[in-house]
Amino acid sequence: MTQEVTRYLAEHHERHVEELKEFIRIPSVSASSAHKEDMRKAARWLADRLTEAGLEHVQVLDTDGHPVVYGDWLHNPGQPTALVYGHYDVQPADPVDQWETDPFEPVIKNGRLYGRGATDDKAQLYTQVKTVEAFLKTKGSLPVNVKFCIEGEEEIASPHLAPFLEAHAELLQADLIAISDGPMISAETPSICYGLRGICGLELEIQGPKSDLHSGLFGGGVANPATALVKLLASMKDEQDRILIDGFYEGVIPMDEAAHQAFREIPFDEEKTRQELNVQELAGETGYSFLERTSARPTLEINGLYGGYQGEGLKPIVPSGAGAKISCRLVDNQDPDDIYRKIERHVKSHTPAGVTVTTKQTHRGKPFYIPVNHPYIQAASVSYEEGFGKKPVYIRSGGSIPIIEVFSRVLGAPVVMLDFGLPEEGMHAPNEYFQLENFSKGTSTLCRFWNEVGKLGRQ
Repeated sequence: MTQEVTRYLAEHHERHVEELKEFIRIPSVSASSAHKEDMRKAARWLADRLTEAGLEHVQVLDTDGHPVVYGDWLHNPGQPTALVYGHYDVQPADPVDQWETDPFEPVIKNGRLYGRGATDDKAQLYTQVKTVEAFLKTKGSLPVNVKFCIEGEEEIASPHLAPFLEAHAELLQADLIAISDGPMISAETPSICYGLRGICGLELEIQGPKSDLHSGLFGGGVANPATALVKLLASMKDEQDRILIDGFYEGVIPMDEAAHQAFREIPFDEEKTRQELNVQELAGETGYSFLERTSARPTLEINGLYGGYQGEGLKPIVPSGAGAKISCRLVDNQDPDDIYRKIERHVKSHTPAGVTVTTKQTHRGKPFYIPVNHPYIQAASVSYEEGFGKKPVYIRSGGSIPIIEVFSRVLGAPVVMLDFGLPEEGMHAPNEYFQLENFSKGTSTLCRFWNEVGKLGRQ
């Protein structure tokens, strides 16, 4: 059924890769105001590619931040409408001196396309664009109706996309949402992600004396904010790495034996991971495996600490202040605002005498979950088996894409994650790349997926 479409993709593969290189050359760094015009350039470039692919009503829609690119093909009445989401923005290239090639001058080495944004998310997004193009150029139609919603702020936590979705809910209404923006479990084993952790990020700031003090004159007589910070942070976990914030685990569904067994069936080598990370041992919450700890369990991690003198040598002071940055990954029914309030209460009740503490929430995102027996997930499973030649495993991701939960909630549609990246491809790191073999396998998977969804109809 898809032979003509897949033949088109194979015949035009080199052209598609050259286009992808053009895309990567645009330094669409959303975090930097210096790249504001590059962001618009990337949006316009993408809009042109959607038009060339055969999509209609293509628009670059303004937000209070970077624009959203929209396009659709809606000529299959009665069939499901799929909303394809992706993002054209990328992380900064820093540290640039650790790149072996220019981050915005893509090169191909050993079947890998190197460049900032190669796997996150430009190549993966482009598999979606080119698959639609292949259908429309060969058959003149699609098995389903399709809409594209491509934002430019995913790498800065999508601050303007939620209000955009709410304001354009009718325009974006769909029966399912398809996203290609993450890694499979390995090159050998395709996988379907059915759950994402949410996030609650915050900062703590501890204030002591009005200025740094001489430790010889005041040490021992004035509360030290750095010491207070250490005590406060130590009160948040026990020796089994269980979080001691009162009520923190409310909403977390206990893992039964069936859930543990499902994780044991995922091919994963903990010892290999330990060696690759160059740590003496893997650690975490007692009673759970590495995969369970990093995808199905909530966490509280210290991301950064500051306070006192950081220069060369010793400066014997009592610092005037100290602080920490913290992130919590959330699962199941945990709510980021509820978790933040609970941490606030814990901080107030455990603040050492002699200092004051202020907290500020910096990130929020709810967890996401879809049952693996959902018909569209099963359609994805069949499609991966054809595209990659191997049946996929089902996984939960430890990362957070907060906007996915917003899509599902605002549009009332299931989300299917169709990822074609790999964990080792350097997302957010120097020397990011995308395995070009997975571009072909990805488009083949998508061809079958859209046919399967067309057969299923609305769910």
